[in-house]
Amino acid sequence: MKRILLFLATNLAVIVVLSIVWMIVSSVFGLGSTMDYQGGGINYGATMVFAAIFGFGGALISLLMSKWIAKVSVGAQVIENPRNEVERWLVETVKRQAREAGIGMPEVAIYDSPEINAFATGANRNAALVAVSTGLLHNMSRDEVEAVLGHEVGHIANGDMVTLTLIQGVVNTFVIFFARLVGYFVDRMILKNEEGPGIGFFVTTIVAEIVFGILASAIVMWFSRQREFRADAAGARLAGREKMIAALERLKLNEQVREELPAQMTAFGIAGARGGGLLKKLFMSHPPLEERIDALRRGTYLHHGM
Repeated sequence: MKRILLFLATNLAVIVVLSIVWMIVSSVFGLGSTMDYQGGGINYGATMVFAAIFGFGGALISLLMSKWIAKVSVGAQVIENPRNEVERWLVETVKRQAREAGIGMPEVAIYDSPEINAFATGANRNAALVAVSTGLLHNMSRDEVEAVLGHEVGHIANGDMVTLTLIQGVVNTFVIFFARLVGYFVDRMILKNEEGPGIGFFVTTIVAEIVFGILASAIVMWFSRQREFRADAAGARLAGREKMIAALERLKLNEQVREELPAQMTAFGIAGARGGGLLKKLFMSHPPLEERIDALRRGTYLHHGM
């Protein structure tokens, strides 16, 4: 329930902020209404700016808030002063890997969960966050944990969070833009409404955004899967290939009993969501574990990324 309320509150706040930004930009630059049924129909310039503000704006705000959202949603506790040997080892391992990867020292956190998972997030590669679950620490060997940490540091070093945000912003912008064009066409040309955007426009726009959003998600998830291969390769370089393979095999052993991160954090986890058929694989943020293990064994992707 806490996660749901946080998700709803955050999205509501983002919509309010972006609405204010749109009103200010529209007023300052004299963009006018996006739809003017009496004066020519679609204002393409205003519609594109509107789409960019809500498409890119939402993605960028989510990125800027990602560390805070991650900490609150899973209850991650940042290690300020290591209290025991395990915490000291975690901090020292991440510090060493960050130095080798050429990035600033990330915050290191632990969150209480029986799942075997970890994630990295943050808008700045020199001020990111790496978090591991208690389940991962209890069920993996140190070699395997080291590889997982290397994987997450690899995500940061490769700039995956920023790149994924930019891609999401681009597709969001085009989804909003073309959905509004379809809404206008149906409302004005098919329903013959000449009084201004009506119920036909709003219903059609929502349906079009859903359809285009699903198609766009396949593009974003394809990139997300590629970055997982590169992060695995980074983990292999920072900790050793056999350690990275062993970590993925451990995840595969526990795949059937593994819980998943909150929806907004799934793409940043080491394991990702489980998939079934071909259609579902198109929308998976992570490749199947067997494919990732095979790529490491064959040496694929080892020359890419960090």
